[in-house]
Amino acid sequence: MGQYLDRIKGKKVSIGEGYRQYFRLEIYEEDGTFLYAREKEKVIEEELSLCGYFVIVTSHKMTAKEAIELYKSRDSSEKLFREDKSYLGNKSLRVQSDEAAFAKIFVEFVALIIRSRIYIMLKDEEENLEKRPNYMTVPAAIRELEKIEMVRQSDGRYRLDHGLTAVQKTILKAFQMDGNYIRKQTEELSHELERNIKKEELEEDTDGKTEERTFHS
Repeated sequence: MGQYLDRIKGKKVSIGEGYRQYFRLEIYEEDGTFLYAREKEKVIEEELSLCGYFVIVTSHKMTAKEAIELYKSRDSSEKLFREDKSYLGNKSLRVQSDEAAFAKIFVEFVALIIRSRIYIMLKDEEENLEKRPNYMTVPAAIRELEKIEMVRQSDGRYRLDHGLTAVQKTILKAFQMDGNYIRKQTEELSHELERNIKKEELEEDTDGKTEERTFHS
């Protein structure tokens, strides 16, 4: 706050009321020019004396360590449910049995673990970047990676629809992946799709011949 007030000395600016709680502001009345500020030392000392302290009131007898551990665990639970509602859109279960509710909660819990892991890896990579781009959030990163598509070409092989963009490469780097890894996975998936297609075609031919023999019989 003091640094900000130093920067605006001699300027005509509007200063929020929050500053008046800790500073005596001297402003030129005729044109509103800010001149300087003096700290309210007693007020600031009282505020600093409370820094780092808080009080937990409980109806049960327990040690301070037990109280803080219980409080932190409650905070973690509240954040978990808030993330479930905010990020996964599960504001209500909409199920008709306890078994379905337990199953849905389990799937949501696993999804939250995955989402938290993605979030941490993106943030770790973001620390290595010179700027903070807007695509290193979980929703933005997923939307960007969804653009990586495979298409079946005229020779029957599946290949990437287009090359990776610089943004996609940056996001993939957070997960220790690069263009070579994606191309390798694409080739393996293409081979698997080709095998499945040939298997289905063979089964269709076999079924057709069986029906033909049955008809002649």
